[in-house]
Amino acid sequence: MSALANQAVSASDDARQGWSPDGWRSLPVMQTPAYPDQEALARVEQTLRNYPPLVFAGEARKLKADLAAVAAGKAFLLQGGDCAESFAEFHPNNIRDTFRVLLQMSVALTFGAALPVIKVGRMAGQFAKPRSADTETIDGVELPSYRGDIVNGIEFDPAARTPDPERLVRAYNQSAATLNLLRAFAQGGFADLHKVHSWNLRFVAGSPQGERYEELASRIDEAMAFMAACGLTAETVPQLRETDFYTSHEALLLHYEQALTRVDSLTDEWYDTSAHFLWIGDRTRQLDGGHVDFLAGVKNPIGVKCGPSLQVDELLRLIDRLNPNDEPGRLTLISRMGHDKVEDRLPTLVRAVAREGRSVVWACDPMHGNTIKSGSGFKTRPFDRILKEVQGFFAVHRAEGTHAGGVHFEMTGQDVTECIGGAQAISEERLGDRYHTHCDPRLNASQALELAFLIAAELKAERASRDESAQRAAGA
Repeated sequence: MSALANQAVSASDDARQGWSPDGWRSLPVMQTPAYPDQEALARVEQTLRNYPPLVFAGEARKLKADLAAVAAGKAFLLQGGDCAESFAEFHPNNIRDTFRVLLQMSVALTFGAALPVIKVGRMAGQFAKPRSADTETIDGVELPSYRGDIVNGIEFDPAARTPDPERLVRAYNQSAATLNLLRAFAQGGFADLHKVHSWNLRFVAGSPQGERYEELASRIDEAMAFMAACGLTAETVPQLRETDFYTSHEALLLHYEQALTRVDSLTDEWYDTSAHFLWIGDRTRQLDGGHVDFLAGVKNPIGVKCGPSLQVDELLRLIDRLNPNDEPGRLTLISRMGHDKVEDRLPTLVRAVAREGRSVVWACDPMHGNTIKSGSGFKTRPFDRILKEVQGFFAVHRAEGTHAGGVHFEMTGQDVTECIGGAQAISEERLGDRYHTHCDPRLNASQALELAFLIAAELKAERASRDESAQRAAGA
C-alpha cells in the first residue's frame, strides 16, 4: 500500500473512532481559564480559524522523521527557550540572542558528541503557564492567578487579571512575527558555520564558558578550511549555511489549539498548525482528560511531561493512547523528576517502556523538579541541581542500555540572574540584579553553554560505552 493510501486509511480510522478537534470540550479539562465573556471567546476562536497556519504539516512531518532518528539513538534533541514568552519582552534582539545561544549549544553538542542535533525552540507560542492554584491572595486581596500573557496580565489588579480572549489574537500575531524572524535566521545565512565566532554574546565572551566556546569555534574554523580546500563550501553544501529549526509549546489552551488545527490537503490528516511540536504537561496528562484526547488526534510529533508521581501502568496507557501504532518520532517522554529523584523513579519507567518494545524519545527536563524559593523571596533553580539531574538522567540510560535522547530546558539569551550558581557563581543576593522572568527562572547564556558542554561529555561517554559493547559482541 502506498504512503498516501496509508495516510488516507489513518484519517478514516480517526473518523470511525469519532475523534474530532472539539471532542475535548465534553471531557474534563484542567488548567482552563475562567473567561467571563464566553461570546467574546467564541468570536476570537472564529477569528483565529480564519487566520493562516503558523507552521505547515510537511514541516511537522520532517520533525517527526528527525525525532525518529533520535529514538533510534542516531541524533540528539535540543529543546529550549523561554519559560513563558511575554508581550513586554517581545523584541527582535531577544529572539536573535536566544536563537544564537541554541546554535552555540548545538555546535558544542554536535562537535563533542558526533551526533546530529535536532533544534526545537520553546518559542513562537509558549505563552501559557499552568498554575498550582486558580487564585492568589496579596494583602487580603484575592485575584485570578497569572496564567501567561496569552490569558491575562501579570499586574496584580482586577482588570489585568481578568482572562481576556483578545490576548489569544495578540499571541498569534507575536508568534507569526517570531516565526518569520526565526525562519530568516535559520535559512538566511545567520546560522552559517563560518560565523561561529560571531554567535558569542558579549557578556559571555569573557567567561570561562565563552573562552571554551571560542576554542571550539577555532577548531571548527580549521575543519571548515580543510573542507573548503576539498571543494566543500557553503555554496556547494547548503547545510553549512542553513539549519532546520522547529518551534514548540505546551498545548495548554485548547481553545487556541483547536482554532489552529487544520486538515492537511496532502494527507487528509489533522495537524495543529500553532507549532511543529506540542506537549502535555505533568498537570494535564489525565487519561480521560481533554488534553490527552486532543493531542491523540493531531498528527504532529508530541510530548508528555513525566513527573515523579507517574506510575508505570499510567505511562503505558498514555503511550497506547497517544501512539497506538508505535510510530517512531511521534512521542517524546520528557522526564522532570528532580535531582534527588531521577535515579530512583526513572529506571522503572525506562525499563517498562523498553520491555514493551515501544519506540519513544527520552528527554530530560532538569528545570521543573528543581525550583526552590530563595531566602530573598525569589523563585530560583540551583544550577548544581540542574546539572545533577542531567547527569542522573544519563546514568539511568547507560545502566538500562537505552538512549538518553534529549534535553528540554528553560533559557534566554539575555544576561539575567535568575538561576543561582554556575561558572558565574550567581548568589542568592544577586538574584534581584536582573531578574526579568514573568514566570519561572531561566538559565542565562553562560549557564546554558555550561550545560551544553556537560551534555556533550555525557554523550561522548555514551558513545564510547556503545562502541565498547559492540567490540565485545564482535569479539564474542
